[in-house]
Amino acid sequence: MAGVITTGNHPKALWPGIKAIWGRQYNEHVKERTDLFDMDTSSQAYEEDFEVTGFGLAPVKDEGAGVQFDSETQGTVSRFTHIAYALGYIVTKEELDDNLYEQVAGRRTQALAFSMNQTQENVAANVYNKAFTGGSAGGDGADLIDASHPTRTGNQSNLLTTAAEISEAAIEDMIIQIMGAQNSRGLKINLMPQSLHVPRQQWFEANRILKSVLQNDTANNATNVLKATNALPKGIKVNHYFTSSTAWFIRTNAPRGMICYERKKAEFTKDNDFNTENAKAKAYERSSYYWSDFRGLYGTPGV
Repeated sequence: MAGVITTGNHPKALWPGIKAIWGRQYNEHVKERTDLFDMDTSSQAYEEDFEVTGFGLAPVKDEGAGVQFDSETQGTVSRFTHIAYALGYIVTKEELDDNLYEQVAGRRTQALAFSMNQTQENVAANVYNKAFTGGSAGGDGADLIDASHPTRTGNQSNLLTTAAEISEAAIEDMIIQIMGAQNSRGLKINLMPQSLHVPRQQWFEANRILKSVLQNDTANNATNVLKATNALPKGIKVNHYFTSSTAWFIRTNAPRGMICYERKKAEFTKDNDFNTENAKAKAYERSSYYWSDFRGLYGTPGV
Protein backbone atom coordinates (compact mmCIF):
# COMPACT_ATOMS: atom_id res chain seq x y z
CA MET A 1 0.00 0.00 0.00
CA ALA A 2 1.52 3.26 -1.15
CA GLY A 3 2.82 5.54 1.62
CA VAL A 4 2.44 2.91 4.35
CA ILE A 5 5.46 1.46 6.18
CA THR A 6 4.75 -1.89 7.80
CA THR A 7 6.76 -3.62 10.50
CA GLY A 8 7.90 -6.34 8.12
CA ASN A 9 10.01 -5.82 4.98
CA HIS A 10 10.44 -2.05 4.67
CA PRO A 11 10.87 -0.60 1.20
CA LYS A 12 14.57 0.07 0.98
CA ALA A 13 14.11 3.67 -0.17
CA LEU A 14 12.11 4.51 2.94
CA TRP A 15 14.46 2.92 5.51
CA PRO A 16 16.89 5.87 5.69
CA GLY A 17 13.95 8.12 6.52
CA ILE A 18 13.00 5.93 9.45
CA LYS A 19 16.54 6.03 10.81
CA ALA A 20 16.57 9.81 10.50
CA ILE A 21 13.39 10.08 12.58
CA TRP A 22 14.63 7.61 15.19
CA GLY A 23 18.00 9.31 15.45
CA ARG A 24 16.72 12.86 15.84
CA GLN A 25 18.35 14.64 18.79
CA TYR A 26 17.61 18.18 19.88
CA ASN A 27 20.42 20.47 20.92
CA GLU A 28 20.80 20.90 24.66
CA HIS A 29 21.50 24.07 26.60
CA VAL A 30 25.03 24.41 27.90
CA LYS A 31 25.40 23.46 31.56
CA GLU A 32 23.88 26.32 33.55
CA ARG A 33 23.94 24.97 37.12
CA THR A 34 27.63 25.78 37.44
CA ASP A 35 26.67 29.46 37.12
CA LEU A 36 24.31 29.10 40.07
CA PHE A 37 26.53 27.12 42.45
CA ASP A 38 30.16 26.61 43.36
CA MET A 39 30.92 22.92 42.78
CA ASP A 40 32.48 20.80 45.51
CA THR A 41 32.89 17.07 46.17
CA SER A 42 31.95 14.88 49.12
CA SER A 43 32.76 11.41 50.39
CA GLN A 44 30.29 11.45 53.30
CA ALA A 45 26.60 10.73 53.77
CA TYR A 46 26.13 14.47 54.29
CA GLU A 47 28.21 17.61 54.74
CA GLU A 48 27.88 20.32 57.36
CA ASP A 49 29.21 23.87 57.16
CA PHE A 50 29.67 25.69 60.47
CA GLU A 51 29.75 29.47 60.75
CA VAL A 52 32.30 30.87 63.21
CA THR A 53 31.24 34.35 64.25
CA GLY A 54 34.63 35.92 65.01
CA PHE A 55 35.04 38.92 67.33
CA GLY A 56 33.35 42.26 67.75
CA LEU A 57 34.92 45.75 67.81
CA ALA A 58 37.71 46.41 70.31
CA PRO A 59 36.53 48.52 73.27
CA VAL A 60 38.46 51.44 74.79
CA LYS A 61 41.00 50.32 77.36
CA ASP A 62 41.26 52.72 80.30
CA GLU A 63 44.62 53.38 81.89
CA GLY A 64 45.48 50.61 84.32
CA ALA A 65 42.43 48.57 83.37
CA GLY A 66 42.59 45.03 82.17
CA VAL A 67 41.99 43.94 78.60
CA GLN A 68 38.51 42.69 77.81
CA PHE A 69 38.40 39.29 76.16
CA ASP A 70 35.93 38.18 73.54
CA SER A 71 35.16 34.68 72.32
CA GLU A 72 34.22 33.40 68.92
CA THR A 73 31.11 31.25 68.85
CA GLN A 74 29.46 28.81 66.50
CA GLY A 75 26.84 30.38 64.30
CA THR A 76 24.62 28.86 61.64
CA VAL A 77 25.01 25.17 60.82
CA SER A 78 24.08 24.26 57.24
CA ARG A 79 23.60 20.57 56.47
CA PHE A 80 23.90 19.35 52.88
CA THR A 81 21.99 16.06 52.60
CA HIS A 82 22.86 14.19 49.43
CA ILE A 83 19.97 12.91 47.29
CA ALA A 84 20.21 10.05 44.80
CA TYR A 85 18.74 10.27 41.30
CA ALA A 86 18.46 7.25 39.01
CA LEU A 87 16.77 6.28 35.75
CA GLY A 88 17.08 3.39 33.31
CA TYR A 89 15.82 1.84 30.09
CA ILE A 90 15.27 -1.65 28.70
CA VAL A 91 16.11 -3.23 25.34
CA THR A 92 13.80 -6.20 24.95
CA LYS A 93 14.83 -9.70 24.02
CA GLU A 94 12.91 -9.31 20.77
CA GLU A 95 14.81 -6.14 19.87
CA LEU A 96 18.05 -7.99 20.56
CA ASP A 97 16.96 -10.91 18.38
CA ASP A 98 16.07 -8.53 15.56
CA ASN A 99 19.57 -6.99 15.67
CA LEU A 100 18.23 -3.61 16.78
CA TYR A 101 20.38 -3.32 19.91
CA GLU A 102 22.99 -0.98 18.50
CA GLN A 103 20.43 1.41 17.07
CA VAL A 104 17.95 1.27 19.94
CA ALA A 105 20.50 1.33 22.76
CA GLY A 106 22.43 4.20 21.23
CA ARG A 107 19.31 6.33 20.94
CA ARG A 108 18.11 5.49 24.43
CA THR A 109 21.52 6.10 25.97
CA GLN A 110 21.52 9.61 24.50
CA ALA A 111 18.01 10.17 25.84
CA LEU A 112 19.02 8.86 29.27
CA ALA A 113 22.02 11.19 29.47
CA PHE A 114 19.78 14.07 28.40
CA SER A 115 17.27 13.25 31.16
CA MET A 116 19.93 12.96 33.86
CA ASN A 117 21.44 16.31 32.95
CA GLN A 118 18.02 17.96 32.81
CA THR A 119 17.27 16.56 36.26
CA GLN A 120 20.35 18.24 37.74
CA GLU A 121 19.57 21.52 35.99
CA ASN A 122 16.03 21.54 37.39
CA VAL A 123 17.14 20.59 40.90
CA ALA A 124 19.72 23.39 40.92
CA ALA A 125 17.33 26.02 39.54
CA ASN A 126 14.61 25.02 42.01
CA VAL A 127 16.73 26.30 44.90
CA TYR A 128 16.43 29.72 43.27
CA ASN A 129 12.79 29.16 42.30
CA LYS A 130 11.91 28.56 45.97
CA ALA A 131 14.14 31.32 47.30
CA PHE A 132 11.27 33.58 48.39
CA THR A 133 8.50 31.09 49.12
CA GLY A 134 9.50 29.19 52.25
CA GLY A 135 9.98 25.99 50.26
CA SER A 136 13.36 25.28 51.78
CA ALA A 137 14.67 27.04 54.89
CA GLY A 138 18.38 27.56 55.44
CA GLY A 139 20.48 26.68 58.45
CA ASP A 140 19.37 29.92 60.12
CA GLY A 141 15.69 29.05 59.69
CA ALA A 142 15.01 31.78 57.13
CA ASP A 143 14.32 31.53 53.40
CA LEU A 144 17.27 31.81 51.06
CA ILE A 145 16.25 35.37 50.12
CA ASP A 146 14.81 36.97 53.23
CA ALA A 147 14.70 40.33 55.00
CA SER A 148 15.24 38.72 58.42
CA HIS A 149 18.29 36.46 58.52
CA PRO A 150 19.15 36.23 62.24
CA THR A 151 22.71 37.08 63.33
CA ARG A 152 24.38 37.87 66.68
CA THR A 153 23.89 41.59 66.07
CA GLY A 154 20.36 41.49 64.70
CA ASN A 155 18.57 40.55 61.51
CA GLN A 156 20.20 41.10 58.14
CA SER A 157 18.62 41.16 54.69
CA ASN A 158 19.60 39.87 51.25
CA LEU A 159 16.22 40.88 49.81
CA LEU A 160 16.02 44.08 47.78
CA THR A 161 14.25 46.55 50.09
CA THR A 162 11.50 47.30 47.58
CA ALA A 163 10.58 44.63 45.03
CA ALA A 164 11.39 45.94 41.56
CA GLU A 165 11.55 44.83 37.96
CA ILE A 166 15.01 44.71 36.49
CA SER A 167 16.34 48.17 35.67
CA GLU A 168 19.50 50.21 35.94
CA ALA A 169 18.29 51.86 39.14
CA ALA A 170 17.18 48.57 40.73
CA ILE A 171 20.49 46.87 39.98
CA GLU A 172 22.36 49.84 41.46
CA ASP A 173 20.18 49.67 44.60
CA MET A 174 20.92 45.98 45.04
CA ILE A 175 24.65 46.52 44.59
CA ILE A 176 24.61 49.35 47.14
CA GLN A 177 22.87 46.97 49.55
CA ILE A 178 25.50 44.28 48.89
CA MET A 179 28.35 46.72 49.51
CA GLY A 180 26.93 47.53 52.94
CA ALA A 181 26.97 43.92 54.14
CA GLN A 182 28.16 42.95 57.61
CA ASN A 183 29.33 39.74 59.20
CA SER A 184 27.45 38.14 62.11
CA ARG A 185 29.23 40.44 64.61
CA GLY A 186 28.20 43.56 62.72
CA LEU A 187 31.59 44.32 61.15
CA LYS A 188 31.75 45.60 57.58
CA ILE A 189 32.90 43.03 55.02
CA ASN A 190 34.16 43.43 51.46
CA LEU A 191 31.16 41.80 49.83
CA MET A 192 31.05 42.56 46.11
CA PRO A 193 28.64 41.63 43.29
CA GLN A 194 29.87 39.11 40.74
CA SER A 195 27.11 38.09 38.31
CA LEU A 196 23.51 38.89 37.40
CA HIS A 197 21.13 35.93 37.02
CA VAL A 198 17.94 36.30 35.01
CA PRO A 199 15.25 34.15 33.36
CA ARG A 200 15.02 34.03 29.58
CA GLN A 201 12.26 36.66 29.62
CA GLN A 202 14.72 39.26 30.97
CA TRP A 203 17.78 38.30 28.92
CA PHE A 204 17.50 41.09 26.34
CA GLU A 205 16.60 43.80 28.85
CA ALA A 206 19.51 42.80 31.08
CA ASN A 207 21.89 43.13 28.13
CA ARG A 208 20.48 46.51 27.16
CA ILE A 209 20.98 47.76 30.71
CA LEU A 210 24.50 46.46 31.30
CA LYS A 211 26.07 46.73 27.87
CA SER A 212 24.93 50.15 26.69
CA VAL A 213 27.79 52.65 26.62
CA LEU A 214 25.46 55.41 27.83
CA GLN A 215 22.52 55.11 30.20
CA ASN A 216 19.82 52.85 28.82
CA ASP A 217 16.42 54.23 27.71
CA THR A 218 17.21 57.85 28.48
CA ALA A 219 18.13 60.93 26.51
CA ASN A 220 20.73 61.88 29.09
CA ASN A 221 24.27 61.92 27.74
CA ALA A 222 25.48 60.11 30.86
CA THR A 223 27.86 57.20 31.27
CA ASN A 224 26.45 53.79 32.02
CA VAL A 225 28.22 53.44 35.36
CA LEU A 226 27.43 49.72 35.66
CA LYS A 227 29.37 49.08 32.47
CA ALA A 228 32.10 51.67 33.06
CA THR A 229 32.97 50.31 36.51
CA ASN A 230 32.58 46.65 35.54
CA ALA A 231 30.18 46.35 38.46
CA LEU A 232 29.33 42.75 37.58
CA PRO A 233 32.65 41.26 36.44
CA LYS A 234 31.21 37.81 35.68
CA GLY A 235 28.44 39.27 33.54
CA ILE A 236 24.89 38.18 32.84
CA LYS A 237 23.83 34.56 33.27
CA VAL A 238 20.55 33.40 31.79
CA ASN A 239 18.85 30.34 33.25
CA HIS A 240 16.23 28.50 31.22
CA TYR A 241 14.95 26.59 34.25
CA PHE A 242 13.85 29.59 36.34
CA THR A 243 10.07 29.42 36.70
CA SER A 244 9.47 33.10 37.49
CA SER A 245 9.60 35.57 34.62
CA THR A 246 10.18 38.51 36.96
CA ALA A 247 12.61 37.36 39.69
CA TRP A 248 16.31 38.16 39.32
CA PHE A 249 19.40 37.65 41.44
CA ILE A 250 22.97 38.81 42.00
CA ARG A 251 25.64 36.39 43.22
CA THR A 252 28.45 37.77 45.36
CA ASN A 253 32.00 36.82 46.32
CA ALA A 254 30.93 35.31 49.67
CA PRO A 255 33.34 32.36 50.06
CA ARG A 256 30.72 29.78 51.14
CA GLY A 257 27.50 30.93 49.55
CA MET A 258 25.74 28.73 47.03
CA ILE A 259 27.29 25.25 47.11
CA CYS A 260 26.72 22.00 45.24
CA TYR A 261 28.29 18.84 46.64
CA GLU A 262 28.74 16.05 44.12
CA ARG A 263 28.68 12.85 46.16
CA LYS A 264 28.61 10.58 43.11
CA LYS A 265 28.95 11.80 39.55
CA ALA A 266 26.62 10.28 36.98
CA GLU A 267 27.61 6.72 36.16
CA PHE A 268 26.07 4.52 33.47
CA THR A 269 25.95 0.73 33.83
CA LYS A 270 24.23 -2.13 31.99
CA ASP A 271 23.30 -5.75 32.65
CA ASN A 272 20.98 -8.52 31.44
CA ASP A 273 17.82 -9.73 33.15
CA PHE A 274 17.79 -13.53 33.58
CA ASN A 275 14.02 -14.03 33.54
CA THR A 276 13.19 -11.93 30.47
CA GLU A 277 16.59 -11.90 28.74
CA ASN A 278 16.10 -8.18 28.27
CA ALA A 279 19.10 -5.88 28.37
CA LYS A 280 18.93 -3.14 31.01
CA ALA A 281 20.88 0.09 31.33
CA LYS A 282 20.72 2.67 34.11
CA ALA A 283 22.20 5.93 35.27
CA TYR A 284 22.79 6.91 38.89
CA GLU A 285 24.09 10.04 40.59
CA ARG A 286 23.98 11.65 44.02
CA SER A 287 24.33 15.30 44.96
CA SER A 288 23.07 18.15 47.13
CA TYR A 289 22.33 21.79 46.31
CA TYR A 290 22.08 24.22 49.22
CA TRP A 291 23.68 27.32 50.68
CA SER A 292 26.00 28.00 53.58
CA ASP A 293 25.94 31.79 53.74
CA PHE A 294 22.91 33.82 52.68
CA ARG A 295 25.28 36.65 51.73
CA GLY A 296 26.24 34.64 48.67
CA LEU A 297 23.02 35.62 46.90
CA TYR A 298 20.80 38.70 46.80
CA GLY A 299 17.55 38.92 44.92
CA THR A 300 14.04 40.23 44.37
CA PRO A 301 10.88 38.51 43.13
CA GLY A 302 10.32 41.46 40.82
CA VAL A 303 6.92 42.90 40.03
